[in-house]
Amino acid sequence: MIGCAFAACVISGCAEQPKREGKLVPSSTIAQLANPDEPGREILRVYRLGIGDKLKIAVYGEPDLSGEFQVNAAGVISLPLIGQLPAKGRPIEEFRESVRARLTEGYLKNPRVSIEVLSYRPIYVHGEVRQGGELQFKPGVKIRDAVAMAGGYTYRADQAAILLTREGEARELTVRLPNDMMVLPGDNIRIPERFF
Repeated sequence: MIGCAFAACVISGCAEQPKREGKLVPSSTIAQLANPDEPGREILRVYRLGIGDKLKIAVYGEPDLSGEFQVNAAGVISLPLIGQLPAKGRPIEEFRESVRARLTEGYLKNPRVSIEVLSYRPIYVHGEVRQGGELQFKPGVKIRDAVAMAGGYTYRADQAAILLTREGEARELTVRLPNDMMVLPGDNIRIPERFF
């Protein structure tokens, strides 16, 4: 009986806090994506802020400190009273905590801060598509959706794979199609030309 209760606790703990590279990651910051190197396999990934992300920052009871703010070209957000804070590459929860910590430095006693992403940085689709370029990111968009948003394939397109570069990663990955992998903000998707 004790063994069954222990097993249930372990299973429920794993469901609430999935592991990624040996570290526990809060479930609220995780999106599931198909691994481009192993189609169909799920991996856990933490969303990180980037240039162009627009946020709604609310400080409870302080309307003058609340509002809509954008991560600028330098990767920072300028906030009333506390000035510039680095945002690029930081998980939302970590950035929220840094806002809260700065507000406690002589400004507010126990500030309550909430952060919501209003709009994400764009994605880029180019190569053998009809209308390539910068496209607005929408949550839940898959690779095939991104190609459709770019007008679909040209007659020269190699439809067996796409080349994907994730923001902040140097290497270009080959993703075999069909694949249900989700697109992330800042993704650069290149549709290659077929050679036959």
